[in-house]
Order: sequence, then structure tokens, then C-alpha cells
Amino acid sequence: MALFKNPYDAGRLIRRGCDCGRHESQSAHERAIRAEAVEVSASEDGRYARVVENAVMRALFPQDEQRRFFLKQVGASTAMAAISSLFPIAAATEVFAQAVPEKKDLKVGFIPITCATPIIMASPMGFYTKHGLNVEVIKTAGWAVVRDKTINKEYDAAHMLSPMPLAISMGAGSNPIPYTMPAVENINGQAITLAMKHKDKRDPKSWKGFKFAVPFDYSMHNYLLRYYLAENGIDPDTDVQIRAVPPPEMVANLRADNIDGFLAPDPVNQRAVFDGVGFIHILSKEIWDGHPCCAFAASREFVTQTPNTYAALLKAIIDATAFASKAENRKQIAEAIAPANYLNQPVTVVEQVLTGTYADGLGNIKRDPKRIDFDPFPWEGFAVWILTQMKRWGQIKGEVDYAKVAREVFLQTDTAKLMQEVGLTPPASGSKTIVVMGKTFDAAKPEDYIKSFAIKRS
Repeated sequence: MALFKNPYDAGRLIRRGCDCGRHESQSAHERAIRAEAVEVSASEDGRYARVVENAVMRALFPQDEQRRFFLKQVGASTAMAAISSLFPIAAATEVFAQAVPEKKDLKVGFIPITCATPIIMASPMGFYTKHGLNVEVIKTAGWAVVRDKTINKEYDAAHMLSPMPLAISMGAGSNPIPYTMPAVENINGQAITLAMKHKDKRDPKSWKGFKFAVPFDYSMHNYLLRYYLAENGIDPDTDVQIRAVPPPEMVANLRADNIDGFLAPDPVNQRAVFDGVGFIHILSKEIWDGHPCCAFAASREFVTQTPNTYAALLKAIIDATAFASKAENRKQIAEAIAPANYLNQPVTVVEQVLTGTYADGLGNIKRDPKRIDFDPFPWEGFAVWILTQMKRWGQIKGEVDYAKVAREVFLQTDTAKLMQEVGLTPPASGSKTIVVMGKTFDAAKPEDYIKSFAIKRS
């Protein structure tokens, strides 16, 4: 073990007197130098202890002159021994060490839609920095790319559709990899938009032969569209066509007459209205008010191998979500996330989505402050409902332990704990009432729910 931090320390020790003027003798100076050298070459715990000790000293003696005088009178070792008898330095050091992120420089992928609002805004509005992280949020072309880059560890975590971590964990559409969804990014925030030529076809029963787009096969958009069609007597697999189209390409496809409509995340719906190529038929909240849409997701490996980093990242996103949930902050957020490196949309389009005062494309101005909302809590009941739809439409087969999968992927306990740490109040109940198109869902009876549908694949 090296005794000195650099070669000049040895030369200074052979001089008479104390070099720094902080010690009453050269021998005291030498003891301090040796103590510092040991700390430099010691473990991380030693560095954390020094940080905690310095913080305590500065709290007790805010003025530099006071602090230097005290140390000169009693010596550093005696000073810290005395302070330790009054303040639990060791315990505080342990807590501090546990809270330090193992990795501060992170990459988080996102798709440019308002569902990603907390993940995006946390960068320009300083929420990641507030929690000790340096996060690069990376605009990504589509959901399959987000999934693959996260699985390949090019991204540390990502904005995903809430069904994606369930699908990845179960091996639906990819090899099974344990994934987690510790936070919902947004609730509501979707709509069914139709081409202007269909403005007189508002009855879904008249939609046979239509071509629809959804963002991804494993998406709430796909499941809600299928649910809506089936409840109106339209078989989504035989009476219409449903194809996956990346959200940034949807309006162009509607304009080119490649599709008749889409169930899409915003601001896609509002952009179709802004461009005059579509109208909003129905908001997704009118199908299921309070449904989850997108999510913050990460591999279980990331969660378990870098727990402090994971906790800091989740706290930053929960913190941003709480800010986004307040109506008075929405215009400010719209300005922050509208630029080209994020959503690349006119501010007015983003504002109409976030504030809920919007044009519907049929000459009406509508007001619904809950058109999109932000609530991070990942209810396990959400996961069970999603799994029933995956099975209903043949995406997963065989026996499914719904409760186990929901518990392992949707991390209610983690989110509740970290919500409290950032000053939020998590839900008191362990379950949430879910009503979809007037039909109440019982998460304890998922198979009965699937059997109750007249139109299904399973």
C-alpha cells in the first residue's frame, strides 16, 4: 500500500514545522497525511466516510475559520472521535454508501409520443440530475428497436408499451427474458382516429373491410382496439385488417390512404387533426377510463445488479410523473418536450393533448383535462387484464399463472416505497377497480373473463 498520495508529500515531511498550518507539530501533520493516504487507497466505504465526516463538520462549523480553529486545537482524530460519540458516523456512512448509484451515466430509449412525457421531460427539466444521474434520452424509431436495444444492453432502460415487459418475460415475440415494469408512464392518452372521408361512418358496425394501424402487436392500443371492435360485433382478425405501424409514420399513412384509421398514442391523433387528414372518433379513456398506456421498463438484471442506480432512475421518473400530473404544469412541459430532439411537434399540438382542450377535427372544441394523465403506480390488476387479452387473441397459450407473472413484472412494492421517498402517497389499497366498456374485470378470475367473450381466438 502506498504511503503517500504523490512524491511531493515525502519531501514536505522532512521539513521543520507544519506545511499546511493546520497542525500544531510536524508529527501531527504526518499522522494526518498517513491517515489521508490510507483513505485514498482504501475501499469505497472509506471515501463515503470522509464525505459524511466533512458534511457533519461543515454542519457543526459553517464558517471555515471556526472549523480550522477547532481542528487545530484538538486535532482531526480527536475531533472526529468526539463528534462520533454524538453523531452515528458509521451508520450514516452505511446509508450514504447504499444510496450512491453504481452507474451514473445512463442511456434510456424513448419513442417520440406524449406517453413518454415523464421520461423525456426529466432530462431538460433536471429531474435526472436532481437524483444524481446523467441520463441521455435517445429518440428511437419503433418499439421492436426499443425492445432489441434494451435486451442487447445498448439502453440501460426504456420507455415501453406496458404489455411489452410481460411479453418479453413470457417469451411472446422474443426469447423469454425476465423484465420489470416498475412505473406506468401515463394513463389514457390514446384515441381512435379515422380518415376524413369516414366522417359519416361513426358506427363501428359499418367498419368491415377497414384497415387499421396500431403501434405494436403487444400494446394497449391493439388490445383496446380489438376490444372495441369485438364489442361492436366486428371480428378484428377477419372483418378488418390491423397492422403495426410506428407512431411517427401513422399520419403519413393516413394521408396516403394506406389505412382508414388508427388507435394511436398522442400526439399522433392531434397531429392528424392539425394536418386536416383525420378526426378523433373516440378517446381511449371512453373505452376504459384510467387505463395504463406506456411504461418505464428495465431488465430484472439491471434492477438487481445496480439497485441504487435503478432506485435513483425510478425516483427521478416518479418525481417527474408527479410534476406532470399537475394541470398547471402542462404548458411548461409542452414547451420542454415539443422540440425536434424530443417530439418534433408544434407546441400547440402538444399543448392540446396535455391540457385536454383540443379540436376534434369535426369543427368542435372539446375539453377533457384527463385526456391524458400521469400516475406511476403499476397495479398488478393492469397486468392481469393485459395477460387475459394476450391469451384471448392467441399471443400466449397454455396455463398462465396470472398473479405470479403480474407480481414479478409489475413492481407495486418498489414503486410504493419510492413514491414515499419523493414525498408522494402511494395507494392504500392493493387492488383497483377496472371497468372496460361497462364490464367490470375481476383479476381473481381471469379465465372466466376470457370465456365470457363471444369473439376470441383462445
